[in-house]
Amino acid sequence: MKKILFFAIALSIALVISSCEKQLNVKNLSAFNPSDTWNNETLADAYLTDLYASAAPGWSWNSASDNGLDNNGTSSDESIGIVPEQFVQTTNSVLKYWPYTTIRKINVLLSEIDGGTLADDVKSVIKGQAYFLRAYKYFTAVKYHGGVPIIKTPQKLTDDLMVSRNTTAECFDFIIEDLDNAISMLPSHYTGSDYGRIDKAIALAFKGRVLLYKASPQFNPSNPYGNAYWQDAYTATKAAKEQLEALGFGLVSNYDDIFKVEQNKEAVWPVVYTNPGKLNGRERGTRPLIESVDATGYDQPCWEFIESYPMLDGKQPGTSSKYSYDVQTYWMNRDPRFESTIIYNACLCPLAGVTDRRVYTDGQVGNSAVDGMISTTTAFCRTGFFCRKGLDLSLTKAQVGLNAVDWLEIRFAEVLMNYAEAANETNHPDEALAVLKQIRERAGIEPGDDGLFGIAATTKEDIRTAIILENRVEFAFEGSKRFWDLRRWRMLSVINGMHKNGLEPTIKSGLDPLAANIVYLPENFDYTVREPFSLGSQKTMVLPDTYYFFPISKDEIQKDTKLEQNVGWEGGSFNPTLE
Repeated sequence: MKKILFFAIALSIALVISSCEKQLNVKNLSAFNPSDTWNNETLADAYLTDLYASAAPGWSWNSASDNGLDNNGTSSDESIGIVPEQFVQTTNSVLKYWPYTTIRKINVLLSEIDGGTLADDVKSVIKGQAYFLRAYKYFTAVKYHGGVPIIKTPQKLTDDLMVSRNTTAECFDFIIEDLDNAISMLPSHYTGSDYGRIDKAIALAFKGRVLLYKASPQFNPSNPYGNAYWQDAYTATKAAKEQLEALGFGLVSNYDDIFKVEQNKEAVWPVVYTNPGKLNGRERGTRPLIESVDATGYDQPCWEFIESYPMLDGKQPGTSSKYSYDVQTYWMNRDPRFESTIIYNACLCPLAGVTDRRVYTDGQVGNSAVDGMISTTTAFCRTGFFCRKGLDLSLTKAQVGLNAVDWLEIRFAEVLMNYAEAANETNHPDEALAVLKQIRERAGIEPGDDGLFGIAATTKEDIRTAIILENRVEFAFEGSKRFWDLRRWRMLSVINGMHKNGLEPTIKSGLDPLAANIVYLPENFDYTVREPFSLGSQKTMVLPDTYYFFPISKDEIQKDTKLEQNVGWEGGSFNPTLE
């Protein structure tokens, strides 16, 4: 049975305690003393559950008009939507992260739990989860802003609340210390009713991610690939890979099953959703409107992303000698991950459980997803494509709000790719190439006569490029992973100035779009690359180099006069890098 990790459980537990007071030997909750939390395992677990609700990540998606970029694909080259000029400012809330309310709650637990009467083994696993959640919150803040104030104990009103920012190096050290504490305290892997709780496997995988960021060009702009931090990243990512494999983690055999078969061996850090109780909200806005209710337009792939998928032999479109490529037959002989991720015009897509259903994004065709067409006369951005990933296609239109597909914050494929990246930068190219081949073999790409799955890279630079391309396809529409990857690689130039397009299908001349009982196939349409409707007059993406580190909110600086602003933002003097 799934473990539901959100604050409502605390209320449920309170009711259970009230009705079972004698058995649990607790005082009446109307006279509840907060200090009792650390004397009662049920209350302590309820407190921890509340921390999960406020600290753990979850499903996110993109709408072309979202007021923020950190949890969606608009900010990158995946989906439609434009990042306008001066979108991030010190005076607005966009791309700000200041998690000190949650950090205070975590600090309360870590400061007080040892004073309670819980058994040592119970205390240990609760503290291990709290150390991890604190590390996660601090890492996310550093990813946004660079160094932030390190606060290890709950502040009182009598304390000096004016605090300075710690250096980025000090923050990374603190994060790793918390993760090492978590690793030493947590069980190897939670299953059963505890599935989804933070365990050693999650902490090991996350430590690898943290050290990969520390070594990255984002934090080391003058020495992006020669700094000593890459060795630490290699050691951590290799250890995570090997220890997770020993615990039974690995790639699922079918890419399509990653978000369809829950509790699979690729799910390293799952965030659990369940119906009823905790729903993820993804389905309503991501589906075509014909099988949704009141909302659509999330995670709509742009044409530039569609073109990024390799051909079936692993070669990029236009470079394969085996499979020719043409816009008019763009869907043919592509990397099988394309079919698993993209809903395109006239493709088979069993929406509402109708197995032989085809979705049309040409608005002329009867029984079509008319909201899918590209138009300059509608207020919606439409690209001619929708996203499949994370959808529960069995849900009917009336059930569209009941999606409870688990979010995978870390899956084993990321553990492998992080390891490959660090291996390549520390002169272990064979290890990096072995991972790339493993990922592509699972995807269903043909091995070729040379067994290289279309990978032609031999130099460190070429392997680095191959890893970047593979990440883009493998993790498409998994939150905003692509956006954060481009930042840590210092590759915002890839999307700065980008002009996004869609693909407009038009039924071929001579065919009757309203003919009854006729199934039209993708090849029955002509396709035109063209610009969809764009919000406002902005047509190109604007992501300057200052976006490698976002500013601290001006409101926070006005409240704490010791806080320095980042260099490049309104006279800021704080260096957020490791240099």
